[in-house]
Amino acid sequence: MPDFDLILRNAGDYPFVGIADGKFAALAGDGRGTTEIDATGLTFLPGLIDAHVHFNEPGRADWEGLETGSRAAAAGGITTFFDMPLNSTPPTVTAEAFHAKAALAAEKSVVDFALWGGLVPGFIDQMESLRDCGVIGFKAFMSGSGIEEFPSADFGTLREGMKKAAALGLLVAVHAEMDAMNTNSGTTIREYLASRPVESELAAIKAACEIAGETGCALHIVHVSSAAGVAAVAEAAANGVDVTCETCPHYLFFTHEDVERLGAVAKCAPPIRSRVERDALVDCLFDGKIQTIGSDHSPAPPSMKQDANFFKVWGGISGVQHLLPVLLELGLEPEMIARLTATNVAKRFGLAKQKGRIALGLDADFVLIDRAKSETVTAESLFYRHRQSPYIGQTFNSKVVRTFLRGKTIWERSSGYLPSRGRLITS
Repeated sequence: MPDFDLILRNAGDYPFVGIADGKFAALAGDGRGTTEIDATGLTFLPGLIDAHVHFNEPGRADWEGLETGSRAAAAGGITTFFDMPLNSTPPTVTAEAFHAKAALAAEKSVVDFALWGGLVPGFIDQMESLRDCGVIGFKAFMSGSGIEEFPSADFGTLREGMKKAAALGLLVAVHAEMDAMNTNSGTTIREYLASRPVESELAAIKAACEIAGETGCALHIVHVSSAAGVAAVAEAAANGVDVTCETCPHYLFFTHEDVERLGAVAKCAPPIRSRVERDALVDCLFDGKIQTIGSDHSPAPPSMKQDANFFKVWGGISGVQHLLPVLLELGLEPEMIARLTATNVAKRFGLAKQKGRIALGLDADFVLIDRAKSETVTAESLFYRHRQSPYIGQTFNSKVVRTFLRGKTIWERSSGYLPSRGRLITS
């Protein structure tokens, strides 16, 4: 009878799961385990891969940081994150910057991680060295990023960068909004919500898809907030462009009315849309037209979330801890959640031989969820550096019970965090 480091019994559709050396080693049969867990009644999912977080370190750790951000991720069932390049100081646009961030993440993160490189004017010649470092892809903004050191990419820069990325065999992700179609006049929440219309997002998506088609670059549109945006991606894909899209829990959960009620904690760009737009986006999700979901966790100190002029408030939502509970609350079946937050992410970013599924030989990253118990979010229940979130006060009818990284518990509801260190993941 074989021996395992960990055995799960009655985990969803798997009466027996054996884990050895950090990998799924058996999905049937029997054996002895150093540790055994009876998962009867719990939902068993592969660990989530959040391809879109801003943990802001080095340089802006006072906004979040790799330790607090990764702990919040683990508490939400996320076992791998991809950190965006812009909020670090310096931003991740050179090999030197990459190595500095990777070293800090290896020291501080409790979950595995990958790092995005930046596609910005003046640094196209750095993209090859970033590829050699192991970036997961390149991120570009088609509108102002809010970070002076990370300028937006005009069409010429985007075309040059996409051509380079295609030659390097890496994907480009874009923040798709057109500054020329946005307005900057006003002070109120309503004026801000109207200032970045769906048409701005749609025009940018179409332009990015056209350039991707010209250059042969794989393209990923991040945080799509509208059904029209999803349709534009689908149309480009049908015409042969290698393009996929991501949306975020807050676009699926909140509406304009919620932003007016909640204020600065619900400000983001593109903005949260009307109820009609939200419902149409949810329909796209259930129709299988959206490929991945990421949190776009983008925190800031409370002082930056306070201003009488809503346009001056830092835009970013703290949500990495509740990505999974939101999707369960929306009624997505576990199999669909696994595809959107793990399997599809791993496949799109070249990690399918390492992560994203419950499969023999893959990293034993997984989460156990109790869907029979509810939990109301409080400030005290948040693991962020700054305990602010639009989800405070929301009751979710499920709880993450335990999160595992390579077969070892890294977070457990009854006992908190166990010592762990994440690793750099490359495709």
